[in-house]
Amino acid sequence: MLSIHTFCVNFIEENTYLLVSNGEATLIDCGASSPDEWQTIVRAIDKLNVKLTQFWLTHAHFDHVFGAGFVHDTYGISPCLHADDVSLYNSFSQQLSEIAGISLEATLPPIGATLKEGDMLTLGDTQWQVIHTPGHTLGGVCFYCPTERVIITGDSLFRRCIGRTDLPGGNEASLVQSLRNKVLTLPDDVIVYPGHGDTTTILEERTQNIYL
Repeated sequence: MLSIHTFCVNFIEENTYLLVSNGEATLIDCGASSPDEWQTIVRAIDKLNVKLTQFWLTHAHFDHVFGAGFVHDTYGISPCLHADDVSLYNSFSQQLSEIAGISLEATLPPIGATLKEGDMLTLGDTQWQVIHTPGHTLGGVCFYCPTERVIITGDSLFRRCIGRTDLPGGNEASLVQSLRNKVLTLPDDVIVYPGHGDTTTILEERTQNIYL
């Protein structure tokens, strides 16, 4: 059985997700940026009595990777992300400066593995399909579990909105096409967990999202 735990973190209020299945756990987009936020996640993992075995990224914008060093230092796990976002991941300090106006020289941990369209990830007794949805970033992906009717969309799809496309690597036409052809075709009752804000459903986005 799958359980999903949400942590709203950092000054951009990013959603970090802890997914648990059959005693195993993965963190998705760990944007936790302070010791207090890190300890909140550690306490949750300890309380659930699960083993963190994986670390997935929907994309590599700074607000979604703030906690990569924490995860690596605490659990010895490096993130996996789409190959097209590797250069973005490696430009963390530059992103902070150019997007957020923060001067901070920092090196993120090494990447554990790269992903591509159609890859399948196993967590406990669940299987997750990697869906490449470029447009917010070149390597943006969603993680979809058909049996649980759940999709983690990062900043590709929000409730009645889509991700911004005015940053380097962004392309609105590509993002809309990706979402229409690969995500909105999923069953109506699939629950959408976005990178910011509230959950939604595929039905709501298909019928209420003015961008799509």
